Amino acid sequence: MRYSKVIVALVIILNALFTMAVLYIFLRIGNEPTALISAWFAFTTGELWMLAGIRKKKIEGENHENYRNKPSI
Repeated sequence: MRYSKVIVALVIILNALFTMAVLYIFLRIGNEPTALISAWFAFTTGELWMLAGIRKKKIEGENHENYRNKPSI
């Protein structure tokens, strides 16, 4: 659980740094790296999506185990 929070925070920080770097490049050169921007945000979105899927499966597995371990009345 803690590991995923670190990854999410890291992705947010890296996205902010990347955005600032791209704005700086655009200011200096006057041209934006469209393909790089698309690839970067596709990569970070995919990483977060996969992390969410792992967490969802883990939570579903815990709920299933709790349901199986309940005594029947």
